[in-house]
Amino acid sequence: MTAAVETGRVITPGIYHDLTNDQYHSGPGVSKSQLDDIAISPATYIWRKNAPLDEEKLQALDMGTALHCLLLEPDEFAGRFIVAPEFNRRTNQGKEDEAKFLADCALTGKTVMTAEEGRKLQLMHESVMAHPDARTLLEAEGHSEASIFWTDEHTGELCRIRPDRMLTKAPVIIDVKKVDDMSRFPRHAEEFRYHVQQAMYCEGFLKHFGEMPDFLFLTVSSSVDCGRYPVMVCRLPQEWVDDGHTLYRRNLERYHQCRLTNDWHDIITLTRPSWARSAA
Repeated sequence: MTAAVETGRVITPGIYHDLTNDQYHSGPGVSKSQLDDIAISPATYIWRKNAPLDEEKLQALDMGTALHCLLLEPDEFAGRFIVAPEFNRRTNQGKEDEAKFLADCALTGKTVMTAEEGRKLQLMHESVMAHPDARTLLEAEGHSEASIFWTDEHTGELCRIRPDRMLTKAPVIIDVKKVDDMSRFPRHAEEFRYHVQQAMYCEGFLKHFGEMPDFLFLTVSSSVDCGRYPVMVCRLPQEWVDDGHTLYRRNLERYHQCRLTNDWHDIITLTRPSWARSAA
């Protein structure tokens, strides 16, 4: 199976080191985030593909995106982000200087970070590099933001993944996660289906490289604990991984059936809250 990205480039199963993030997300194949939509309902998958974006409501800066860039592609950070100096907004001169700075930045296409955001980001980066396991994984020889495409042998669907980082001298995938509260990471892993992500990413790695990788989460807290930003390197237990693989296969099969029938309708039946049932 082949397909083309918006540039007209034909994509076949394999690994691509030169696709931009936008090219990957607009390209062919089904991704984990799209299977998340399928898990809600096939109609949600179609809605997200076609619903318009309110560009003015999009957050100007996602700290997670900036952190990913600084950790995984540090050489590209200066070309994509710019940290603003402090402006005294209580004075007219400060307001004018800020307006001119932002106007100049708009011409560059870079994402502007406030001085406070830049300060916090630097501390989070230094916190990661202070952790021995995290530093070893980031400094080991490997590839960041490479894209892997493969054809699923059961459904014939083209699938795709974009691991944050893969090591070249060991079968290891590193996935960087920014969390608001480190103690809530297990809950986030379940809610955001990180176990499904692991299942799909490991299968893609296996199909391309011929061996099953170790999948490690490098988690960074954006809130302080005793003045520091906590860092943790962890993996999921096997039972959790197995559940993720079951869900991954179920979601991919449903996507495949919807594609065959071109029927994406799926009206959801609500589940009544437990507190309401007990009060009735």
